[in-house]
Amino acid sequence: VRDLILGYTPPMAFRKSIYAVTAVITSLAVFVIAYFFGKKIKKHYDTYSQVINIFDSIGLAVFVVGGVNSSIACGFEENMFLSVFVAVMTGIGGVVMRDIMAGKVPKILRKRVYALAAIIGAIIYYLLIHYSICSTTLAIILGAGSVIVIRILATIFRWNLPTVKNLDE
Repeated sequence: VRDLILGYTPPMAFRKSIYAVTAVITSLAVFVIAYFFGKKIKKHYDTYSQVINIFDSIGLAVFVVGGVNSSIACGFEENMFLSVFVAVMTGIGGVVMRDIMAGKVPKILRKRVYALAAIIGAIIYYLLIHYSICSTTLAIILGAGSVIVIRILATIFRWNLPTVKNLDE
């Protein structure tokens, strides 16, 4: 979706088979782990959930930074809105698609400070890179780090975005 928004066709996922192969191998690994260790995971769900949240936060941060980089690489370095939008879509797109395919309202629309963390991290990274405020390495650490810190703090303190109450009541 990111590549289509940026006008990069065909998307990278179809240009290099390694992306599809990686997704298939990862999916199979998760299935095998769940099949053989599902009961143990369920028994230690709280610990498992915390570990998944940390890795999910890291993944979100990496995809956010990658999204900004993709926008800049496609020649949109002057368009902050597009760069941030593409970064957020790159970061949260998979989560939204997963929930929709599972027949659920996406979690990011109901709770969790997920998209907000992606927006903040994308803005920080974009501004640091665009205005050459620091090295690229430090910009990555600060942009991605902000996403990770916000997500972990949101989990610890149970931050959620406000929701609309049921209007039928």
